[in-house]
Amino acid sequence: MLLIDENGEKQGEMPVEAALEAAVEAGLDLVEVSPNTSPPVCKILDFGKLKYQEQKKKAEARKKTKTVDIKEIKMRPNIDVHDYEVKARAMRRFFEEGDKVKVTLRFRGREMAHQDRGMDLLNRVRADFAELAKVEFEPKLEGRQMTMVMAPR
Repeated sequence: MLLIDENGEKQGEMPVEAALEAAVEAGLDLVEVSPNTSPPVCKILDFGKLKYQEQKKKAEARKKTKTVDIKEIKMRPNIDVHDYEVKARAMRRFFEEGDKVKVTLRFRGREMAHQDRGMDLLNRVRADFAELAKVEFEPKLEGRQMTMVMAPR
């Protein structure tokens, strides 16, 4: 096996017993770094310290990942201008945070007769956020609700 000492210098090829002896002499552990190479590479180092550093790397990688949430915005087909602006501001904030937005349009009573108004509203949302987000799921009517999912670009 090829041995690398605690200072990172190659010691050359040697038998396992001699490598173990060198590790004990240094007061450290003998760790097989790459077993599939020919010859296998072993390093003299503190195994506890190595495990601790790997654990820290994993924790740092986990910290940097972001989960994409789906935020829901509920509207009605005859929404007022100011109410729409408030909802649009919230949607803009969600897109900037990297979240997906599910726009839900709920129809009540006779509003079901005017589904075209709901479709117009969803098309307006699509046009307003064309530069910030793309439509992931096209508007679809499910019972008394029309839904559309948008994802940030």
